[in-house]
This record gives sequence, structure tokens and C-alpha cells, in this order.
Amino acid sequence: MKYLMTLFTALALSAGFLRADSPNIVFILSDDQAYTDYGFMGHPLIKTPNLDKLAARSAEFTRGYVPTALCRPSLATLATGLYPHQHKISGNDPSLTLAKPNSPEYDQLRERLISHIDTQPTLPKLLAEKGYLSHQSGKWWEGSYQRGGFTHGMTRGFPNKGGRHGDDGLKIGREGLQPVFDFVDMATTEKKPFFLWYSPFLPHTPHNPPERILAKYRDKVDSLSVAKYYAMCEWFDETCGQLLDYLDQKGLTNNTLVYYICDNGWIQNPEGNNYAPRSKQSPNEGGTRQPILLSWPGVIKPGKHEELVSSIDLVPTILSAAGARIPDNLPGVDLMPLIRDGKKLERDEIFGEGFAHDVANVDKPEDSLLYRWVIEGKWKLLLTYDGQVGRYASSHPRTEKRPQLFDLLADPNEDNNLASKNPEVVERLATKIADWWPVTERKVITRWSE
Repeated sequence: MKYLMTLFTALALSAGFLRADSPNIVFILSDDQAYTDYGFMGHPLIKTPNLDKLAARSAEFTRGYVPTALCRPSLATLATGLYPHQHKISGNDPSLTLAKPNSPEYDQLRERLISHIDTQPTLPKLLAEKGYLSHQSGKWWEGSYQRGGFTHGMTRGFPNKGGRHGDDGLKIGREGLQPVFDFVDMATTEKKPFFLWYSPFLPHTPHNPPERILAKYRDKVDSLSVAKYYAMCEWFDETCGQLLDYLDQKGLTNNTLVYYICDNGWIQNPEGNNYAPRSKQSPNEGGTRQPILLSWPGVIKPGKHEELVSSIDLVPTILSAAGARIPDNLPGVDLMPLIRDGKKLERDEIFGEGFAHDVANVDKPEDSLLYRWVIEGKWKLLLTYDGQVGRYASSHPRTEKRPQLFDLLADPNEDNNLASKNPEVVERLATKIADWWPVTERKVITRWSE
């Protein structure tokens, strides 16, 4: 009988029916999508049935955030669990004021910016210590996938042609998911736990959805550019369904932790093919707020959560779930005691920071610092700094130079600055920001009392 039970357990684990010590891990990352733009978040038009289904079986954090509303630093945070001022990848490209584009000097700056990933104990590197195979597809800025610690991947990376932020990896989703399916098959055959980074170039521009999806939205909105964006969100959701269905077909769902977030917000400009103000690159809710989903059937309890969480919490949470080593310097919180055991989250606030798209100093993020913010309960304090902006000054008007205090529960669009009416709240939250990351050179543009 003992032999039969042992044999049954081994067969069940191999088929995915019982839980192994190290679950497979699938990370799904949207690219440029507003926190409102899902069925499960209540959007009246956009259809996201596959992510809605995932949300229903997940711990769903509707007040999730990313600390920085720009793709490259946001992705580096998701890979390292560190804030941009810690991992030093604060913007997308070195400033054009430092060297001429395509010159050897500029290429050296690009390489220097990438090199920061080499010294970080990234999520793939830490999971490899537990025997995980890992695969990168989609967006990946930091050179070849190997530099992030992935064992397999699609991105060749700089200095290869087209290697700025994904090259071959950007085909995933838009041109099918076969490389991902092949990796899952290979890891399953080798009986290895796997980590999958699925970061398709969706719904990111170019907004060129299939006509069969666009036709659903053409007559529902006045702007064609908005209709295209809505269709892109549904197209992205469709690819997520293909991935989740494949895990189901392989009998892997019950032993797979799936987590989801978007890198930064996007509010479609109805007049053109770009983002509207106070979304991408912005420290406002439209740029930084993102729902976070974590699903692991039988382990993570499904349900909505009102706690404030951040993308910095995802790396320690995933490492905890995998039983892997968690570096001491990670600022995030392991969410497993909350979502698995129902324990209280011992944290009152989350922090964020905004930097210029163009990096003024590849070794010193502070030189490009434009914003810092803290959210505590209903309150959000936003401070504006005098860092160098670069090419995207229009995304950072900084016209309101006083500290900005918002009641997010009453005013989620951040229309009413309550700083002058609540000086004690401003002072208390400003102290929290200063204690979180002491800035030595960049200055708040002006103080609220002035």
C-alpha cells in the first residue's frame, strides 16, 4: 500500500494534479494600458474575458501601483524588486545632450545603462538557484535575455540591430505564441519548474488590431484612435487566453502561479496616436495605478483586496512562493502571508518616483528626478523636483510647482489640490518621503507654504 501511494503521488505530481514544492511561475505583463481598461475593473466597453476569468480566481488588488510610469525602469523593477533609484535604470535612453546618437560615445552610454542589470540578483537568477528554467519573450530592454539571468529567450539585445527594447521578442503575441509553447513543452519534458516572462508589445503602439476585433468598437466611440486602442486591449487579452488555455491543456494550471500587472498607464488621445496628459510618464493615477492579480489554485485565496500594493512587492512574493532566496535589500513586502494565510499586511504606505525619459547621468538617477510621491490610505502627496527633463518636456509640464495633496478616494482624478488646507498632512507625508530616500542635490521646486 505504501508503494502504491508513493507511485500515485509521483504520477499525480507529474500530471500537475498535486502541488509541487516549486510551482511553475507565469508572469503576464501588459504594455501601456490604463488601470480602468478591463472588464474586471468595470470598463463599460472594453472586453477582456480571459483576464476577467483570471481575476475571478486571483487575489485581486485594485489599488496596485508601479513606482515609475515608464516602461524600461518599470520592467527593471519587475525583474529586480528594486526602485529605479536603486537599480539605476531610471529612463529609457541616455540623454542626447551627453553624446551624438549612433556614435561610439553614445553606444558606450547605452551599454553602461544596461550594465546595471549585470550586478543585480534578478528574479530569473534567483529562481535558477532553485532549479528553474526561465524564458523571456516580449519587452526586454537590458541587452540579451542572458544578461537578466534567463536560461532561454527571444531578445538578442543591444548592440545587435533592433536590440533597443526587444527585437525578436517583440513578435510574441502579435505573431502567435509558439516560442512560449515550445519552452513550456521543453521544461515539462525535462521535469523542471519554469518561469515564463510573457511581456508582449500589446496594447502598445502601433495600434493596428485585426479588423475582426476593431469592428466591435468602430461604432461605439467617436474617435477611431480610441476604437483602435480599445481593440488592442482586447487583442492582448485574446493572447492571454491562448497562454492560459495552453497551461490548462498541459495539466499545469493547478501547479502554476500566474501573476499579472501592466508596466504603466495609458490614456488614449482621441485626437491622435499618442497618450493623453497625466498618463504614461506621469506620476498621476493614470500613469502609476495598475491592478495586480496573483493566482495559484488551492494556495492563493481568490478575492478582492483594498490594501495598497506595489510592483516592488512582486519579486519577494514570487521568491517566497518558490521557496527561493530573498535578498535582504529588497524594499517590497512578501504578500504570501496575506493572500495565502489571510494575515494582515504590515505596511501603511507605498512610494513612487518619476524620472525623465532621457537619462541625464547613467550612474546617478537623481539628476533626472522629476517627482516623488507617497500614498497613505486615502492621501497622496506628490512633490515636484528640478531634474533635467530632456526630449519629453511636454509630458512633464510641472506647471503646479507647489506640493500636491489629493484625497484619492473622493477625487481619483486628482483634480483638487488640498495641500493648503491640510498642512499637517503635507508635513507628515513629506517627512516620510524624505526618510524613504534622502535626496542630496535635487530640490523640490517650491514649498506649499510659499
